Amino acid sequence: MSELHGKTVIVTGSNTGIGRTTAINLARRGARVILACRCKQRGEAAQEDIRRESGSNQVVFMQLDLGSLESVRSFAETFLKSEPRLDLLINNAGICMQGRTKDGFGLMFGVNHLGHFLLTNLLLERLKESAPSRIVNVSSMAHNFGKIDFDSLNTHKCLGLGTSSVRVFQIYCDSKLCNVLFNHELAKRLQGTRVTCYALHPGKNTSSLLHVLLKPVTVLFFKNTVQGCQTTLHCALQEGIEPLSGRYFSNCTVRELFAKAKDDAAAKKLWEISERLCGLV
Repeated sequence: MSELHGKTVIVTGSNTGIGRTTAINLARRGARVILACRCKQRGEAAQEDIRRESGSNQVVFMQLDLGSLESVRSFAETFLKSEPRLDLLINNAGICMQGRTKDGFGLMFGVNHLGHFLLTNLLLERLKESAPSRIVNVSSMAHNFGKIDFDSLNTHKCLGLGTSSVRVFQIYCDSKLCNVLFNHELAKRLQGTRVTCYALHPGKNTSSLLHVLLKPVTVLFFKNTVQGCQTTLHCALQEGIEPLSGRYFSNCTVRELFAKAKDDAAAKKLWEISERLCGLV
């Protein structure tokens, strides 16, 4: 078992599901685990539970609403003031529902991609100072069905419009493709820094909407949380995978991607649009 004493980890969306199971595992290994969750009440309850289940008092709740760029900036500022190091950033949180963020972005684009994009960029210097360190981006095999409509992003600040269950699932797939393209471009920008990054399909518990849509293939997409966090833990802890930075994993194994998921031009374009939308440039 990898020992993580003296290491600091952030897990977004860690009050429930795979994120929670991941946080328990890392806390048991001795890491200082920051639970980055939107709801204060549920986050603090999870903090108590995870401390009890892991036997560690090095579990801290810090409020983070990925659907608010102001909240992401506030979280990063608080973290950087209070925590001297960051060894592992696990961008785990994700949602599947239509709507708008506080900044007017499509909800799935805003939470699943843009919030994590800004968070990662704001914490990059601390990750570099703490190197060797890692960034783990939880995507989904659903990214295979995704596409990125850059016109819609520029015009409507969202990946697509519509509220039918099929449309919602399509936009979810699109947001998961954003995760993989972000990881692809991020790896290029991190070359020579001793910070590495990995994208993955976890298999996960999910909403009843997706179960209805995907009943025939549910067994392929979704696993229980203990199974589901194994690939996250592999990307976070496995020794010797540094040369695979930027790659995509499923079932603890590196996988080949379709051309659209490793398209240099699309990844760079998404990065530049995301920088602009976040106010980083």
